[in-house]
Amino acid sequence: MSTPSYALRDSMTMLRRNLKHAQRYPSMTVSLVAMPILMLLLFVYVFGGALGHGIGMPGGANDHGAYVDYVAPGIILMTVTSGAISTAVSVSMDMTEGIVNRFRTMAIARSSVLTGHVVGSVVQTLISVALVTGVALAVGFRPHGTPLQWAAALGLLTLLAFALTWLAAAMGLAAKTVESASNAPMPLTFLPFLGSAVVPPESMPTGLRWFAEYQPFTPINETLRGLLMDTPVGSSATAAVAWCAGLALVGYVWALTNFRRTAKR
Repeated sequence: MSTPSYALRDSMTMLRRNLKHAQRYPSMTVSLVAMPILMLLLFVYVFGGALGHGIGMPGGANDHGAYVDYVAPGIILMTVTSGAISTAVSVSMDMTEGIVNRFRTMAIARSSVLTGHVVGSVVQTLISVALVTGVALAVGFRPHGTPLQWAAALGLLTLLAFALTWLAAAMGLAAKTVESASNAPMPLTFLPFLGSAVVPPESMPTGLRWFAEYQPFTPINETLRGLLMDTPVGSSATAAVAWCAGLALVGYVWALTNFRRTAKR
């Protein structure tokens, strides 16, 4: 068996380990799914009328239907960013509890430890996205995208989940405690709200508007909304893919650097 085959086999073993761990201890997954759902219900039923009226949604303050179509893609995006927390925590737990040191004494590919975490977290994140999308549909979200556009949206979410999971893995490796690892990815969770997830950047003050327009999650959110609602995405799609690829590269290099540094201790 070739070296890549061994690495693939070891990565699949680590993937099964992480999925079984998530199945036995589902509290983290449940909490990460609950947060976007609560945010969705809050913005649709509590703030939806006022926000929809304020940004000129049809139907005015008495109709939340139009606003749920606007905010649901942003909440789905938040579901992906929330998944980074579980990755950072699980990686940090492995590092602090000594299990990684045991893995290093075994004849396995070292890269498989991180690969198992990353792929397992991406799978869990996509399951969470499906659950949150189901709730969004139940509260009135009515996307108009074609099956091809839905496939493109799923591909974008998968690419973003892959990128953020590598970033979170690097944060988990850099953290000295599990508690600090759980706090490190929190800005990623709420950064979409400083973009176009809740209201258009045009409605924000000048300084915040500039930040919203040029931060990574705004083109990603605009692309996702355009694909799901069958509206033009323009240059947002290119920017979204570029941001995802860039974040993935940074997270991958950072994670490997941290992992190799800890291996020398």
